[in-house]
Amino acid sequence: MFTAGTDTSASTIDWTLVELLRHPRVMAKVQAEVRQAMKENNGENSNMKYLKLVIKETLRLHPPAPMLPRACIDEHVIDGYTIPAGSMVMVNIWAMQRDPMYWKDPERFEPERFETEDLSFLGSDLKYMPFGVGRRICPGTTFGLAAVESPLAQLLYHFDWNLPEGVRAEDLDMIENIGNTASRIQNLFVVATPYE
Repeated sequence: MFTAGTDTSASTIDWTLVELLRHPRVMAKVQAEVRQAMKENNGENSNMKYLKLVIKETLRLHPPAPMLPRACIDEHVIDGYTIPAGSMVMVNIWAMQRDPMYWKDPERFEPERFETEDLSFLGSDLKYMPFGVGRRICPGTTFGLAAVESPLAQLLYHFDWNLPEGVRAEDLDMIENIGNTASRIQNLFVVATPYE
């Protein structure tokens, strides 16, 4: 369980930085919030509402565990296909969280969408469940969020982030390497300039 917690957190931080580098307006807004909160409140994360929206949106587009295995207890027929009791099925979280039936511009990175969407990480609404749902929800949800939010706030506070010379944001690799976690295929190379 510890490995799952560190791999998924590291992957989420990586995806968040990539999305922020691709969306400078969002980067500027979240850094302004983090830096203001750090100065005024000694880094109290509860005051970083936009950072939480950025993390939620990152987890929507890039869930660390994009496929959830489940056992089918009873036999079901779906679209004419019989799924026998005892079958292992995979729930495609990645596709559900990008479904245009539930999300406007589902491929677009837009943290502000969660200002009006009252969705928790608990999977109570099946269109958003980056940590799973029900009795088998990830037991490390709280740990995972803290393991992403706190280091990300520190990274955004202490450094300005840019791409190396000659690298364009639109050229960043956005292909997922699906394994135990959904990490990026290519490593992220950035230029970190100390702030203040």
